[in-house]
Amino acid sequence: MPKIDLTNSLQLPELIYLGRKTQKNLLTFFLKKSSPFEVCPKCGNKSSSIHDHVYVNIRDTPLRDKRVVLNIKKRRFRCLKCKSVFTEPVQGIRKGYRTSQRFRSHIMYCADNYRSIKDVTKNLRCSFWLVHKAYYEQLELNLRKIQNPWASTIGIDEHAIRKSKNKRYREFGTIFVEYNHRRIRELALGRTPAELLANDRLMAIPGRDRVSNVIIDLSKPYLNFVKEFFPNARIIADRFHVVRLINVIINKYRKDETGDKRSNPIRKLLLKKRKDLEPWVKKIVSQWLKDKPLLRELYSIKERLHGFYEIKGMKKAARIFTMITDDMALSKIPEVQRMRRTLQKWREHILNFFDNRLTNVNHQTAPYI
Repeated sequence: MPKIDLTNSLQLPELIYLGRKTQKNLLTFFLKKSSPFEVCPKCGNKSSSIHDHVYVNIRDTPLRDKRVVLNIKKRRFRCLKCKSVFTEPVQGIRKGYRTSQRFRSHIMYCADNYRSIKDVTKNLRCSFWLVHKAYYEQLELNLRKIQNPWASTIGIDEHAIRKSKNKRYREFGTIFVEYNHRRIRELALGRTPAELLANDRLMAIPGRDRVSNVIIDLSKPYLNFVKEFFPNARIIADRFHVVRLINVIINKYRKDETGDKRSNPIRKLLLKKRKDLEPWVKKIVSQWLKDKPLLRELYSIKERLHGFYEIKGMKKAARIFTMITDDMALSKIPEVQRMRRTLQKWREHILNFFDNRLTNVNHQTAPYI
């Protein structure tokens, strides 16, 4: 088979094509590097003395739904000056890595566009740790390209990036999203103020005092962090997490009636906005709730919260919010009483939504890793 130039095919101009092997779901390319000499990384002198050869397998970007492996024959040179032995480098493949830079970039693309990390690992046939590490590396590279200060509006949310098999612990990360640019600005390990304030990359980004709006979930650690890190920002409680409080309670009492089955169709109908249901579906839900007073009360609170977020104007929203919490005070459901206390603690930040109607749902751009 004649040798071909990989510039237009595999985009690896330093390598020479030797052949390929095609299997069911695997495509292997056999390559080698040809250069008159290499530079010793220890002393910086040129060396053309070949010590021996090694073969390495490098994962590359999939081609037509097939995994691609680059089987590269590398030469090991002996430096005549310092007597050290070193392996020739290949552009696009970092020393000690078994994946190409192109493949690691592809991992980030998949993580940004797939539904979950599990789907990424299944499709690419790689480990969770590789996805996690490659994603952070690509974020670091992208971060270096961004020299601008913080945007005026920032969304903050937590994501579980790693957990044990027995679910005894989880490792969390905090994602910072620029609302106006609809892009991830930073991804930091940890979610406590101490962990985030100790992050050098966060502290190095200029312009914290120019941030005017920060959207967070109902998390006291994030609240304390934002107050210290973004001193001039208005804090907005994310709409999704406010409504989620009542959804969790509805699910709890619904399980007592139907059992813990996520496939039960009534589950989605109870959590969906009533105005988005067809008339005949509304009738079914009302009939199902007829002899369930506790669930009927919780369903009513959920609908009032959805209606609350459709109000225009801060003053009217404040008045309706007070009416909702006052009515919740009459409830005999313990979870509703706890939720009421939570809403009252976050009253100011919940009402801040009605100044500019900002929410994290509007600008989430990445998968949760």
